[in-house]
Amino acid sequence: MRKLKKGDNVVVITGRDKGKRGEVSRVVDADHVVVNGVNTAKRHTRPNPLKNQPGGIVTRELPIHVSNVAIWNPVTQKPDRVGFRTLEDGRKVRFYKSNGEIVGV
Repeated sequence: MRKLKKGDNVVVITGRDKGKRGEVSRVVDADHVVVNGVNTAKRHTRPNPLKNQPGGIVTRELPIHVSNVAIWNPVTQKPDRVGFRTLEDGRKVRFYKSNGEIVGV
């Protein structure tokens, strides 16, 4: 089970986009995630008539390392860390370290 999943609200804690919040749009691998509106780059693309692509400047989000983002705790309104806990029924769930609430309930 991963600490960050698709759809989690995260905040960037270090780097060029420090302080920005966004939603995880995809998990690239175990160490990188793509966050909406964070770590964007502009790419100049040529038109490709075979693929019906227009040319121009395209803005896209690049992957960011998971150590540079922290999950956003809506209760405390602060970035938080994630831990794992096994419930009585055997399910493994994520929880916020600061207040012990389960993530995504």
